[in-house]
Amino acid sequence: MKRLFLVRHAKSSWSNANLQDFDRPLNKRGIRDAPFMAKMMVGKGIKPDQIVTSPANRAITTAQQFAAAQGIEHGELDIRHEIYEAYPELLLQLVRGFSDEADTVFMFGHNPGFTYLANMFDGDYIVNIPTCGVVEINANIKQWQDLGGTNGKIVNFYYPKQYFS
Repeated sequence: MKRLFLVRHAKSSWSNANLQDFDRPLNKRGIRDAPFMAKMMVGKGIKPDQIVTSPANRAITTAQQFAAAQGIEHGELDIRHEIYEAYPELLLQLVRGFSDEADTVFMFGHNPGFTYLANMFDGDYIVNIPTCGVVEINANIKQWQDLGGTNGKIVNFYYPKQYFS
């Protein structure tokens, strides 16, 4: 069994118009939501074997919060430049290249690619993965290279507004 958790970065700030999109930090809500969602995953007993993240500031900061909650060192994050602004087909290709030694992988990135990727799998249609949303996809496979829409299924979908008003 392979478990893929797609985690959209937490809410980012648009307050500094001089920053490039890549460099935008988390805003106040993102700073609240990322550690909350990370601790929620720990509380559910979900521990990643690998954390893969976009290098964009908002994504890597979110990944660092999840890593800290799991007791994983920041240096253990697998930073993949191709996640930033990737199409779903490229994201799926990246996932298919994961090490088969990792059964549970958290991947941090961006929309619209993450929502489109999630909807390639069986399960309820997701209109939009909101910021800091987590989609769990399970597949009864032994190798990541075999992951596809016919053998992966969305089994859980969590997001901060389920817990905060």
